[in-house]
Amino acid sequence: MTKETSELKPLLNTRHIVLFGLSFMAPITVFSTYGIAINQTKGMVPTAYIIALMVILFTAYSYAKMVKVYPAIGSAYVFVQKGINSHLGFLVGWVILLDYMFSPMISSLLFGTMLNAYFPKIPIELCIVFFVIVVTIVNILGIKIATNVNTFLVFFQISFILIFSFFCIQGLMSGKGTGELFTREPFYSASVDWSNILSVVPLLCFSFLGFDAVTTLAEETKDPKKALPKAIFAITLIGGLLFVIATYFAQAIFPTFSTFQNPDTAIVGVIKYAGGNFLNSLFVSAVLTSSVSSAIASGTSGARILYAMGRDNVLPKKVFGYVSLTFKTPIYNLLIIACIALSAIFLSIETATSLINFGALFSFMFVNIAVIVHYFIREKQRTPRSIIFNLLIPLIGAVIILLFITKLNIYSLFLGGTWLLVGFVYLLYLTKIFKKRPPEFDLQNKNISSM
Repeated sequence: MTKETSELKPLLNTRHIVLFGLSFMAPITVFSTYGIAINQTKGMVPTAYIIALMVILFTAYSYAKMVKVYPAIGSAYVFVQKGINSHLGFLVGWVILLDYMFSPMISSLLFGTMLNAYFPKIPIELCIVFFVIVVTIVNILGIKIATNVNTFLVFFQISFILIFSFFCIQGLMSGKGTGELFTREPFYSASVDWSNILSVVPLLCFSFLGFDAVTTLAEETKDPKKALPKAIFAITLIGGLLFVIATYFAQAIFPTFSTFQNPDTAIVGVIKYAGGNFLNSLFVSAVLTSSVSSAIASGTSGARILYAMGRDNVLPKKVFGYVSLTFKTPIYNLLIIACIALSAIFLSIETATSLINFGALFSFMFVNIAVIVHYFIREKQRTPRSIIFNLLIPLIGAVIILLFITKLNIYSLFLGGTWLLVGFVYLLYLTKIFKKRPPEFDLQNKNISSM
């Protein structure tokens, strides 16, 4: 394979990367968990999101630290491979595929279900096929086109949150809800049960997924060592701000959350109360666009992880390590992800979500550990300041993520554990039962090495 067909081109700047991460995050999804969160927190969802933001910043910090030394396309796969060892790196890469490859499937299922609800004569299967074809074409045409499309879709979602907030402000000023523009009720209640608030934090942390995805674009980013760390923190903080604003106004305009009959549809009642049918119609449009933007972003990330593993030759290079000369995208990987997304016709959203949760947390934990191994143990950076930033912060991040893993339901643990076991068996075959290291790409010399 020639050099032309095996390399991606650095076309993106920090703005592109931030918008890409936000599109993966899909800010509008803050409303999808609102009903569950409001009941568990007893009206303190903004506080729960602030806690979730503080928690996720530990892992975001670790991703920013690792991308500075390994600005490569493989994200967690490369960070753990280079930062700890290649065997563990392969397993992390294998497991993180669950997150990136099944996310487009969830998006396609949500899109098909919602579109079918408003247009019952259109079969869900047809909606899903149409969705997958459009998303795949956008991704194949090139990373610049994909980011431009997602820029528009993300701005639409953010605009909806701002419009929703505007309607809420109008309502509050006219006496609706609490009747106060500024109130502490969404942030603190005298009857607060902190155990309930903390129990919902793991669920809300998944709203922040997206900061990690941008590291898969390292080789398509201009000056990635500077751009990506900035983007990681910007995505996390912007997302957290949007989540707190949206849930604050939702709680302020409709404080009687105990009247919600169905948590899954609670936010619809809040939106209709705040802005009537117009705002509700806008909400439906925003949800549909969020499915598209998230699928584009997760498909892009998944294709890059597969490419990194193909380039390393731990997966067949002719397929997974191929980049189109015309579009400069890993076209075969995008087609594989499209086929997986089409499984939305047969699989349930519960199955896919369980796989994604396990994959994300597993990789998060080991990226935190990689920071400790690389900086504190190998590089021996052990000054008082280094102990804080290279040991304590990533250690706290790893412990928190491990705690979240123990809180996963048995379904997530079983499916994720089964996928991990399959990867382990393949690793045994690949390394001839650990007699040699898995092949890996030399980032400096641009060739494959194996021991």
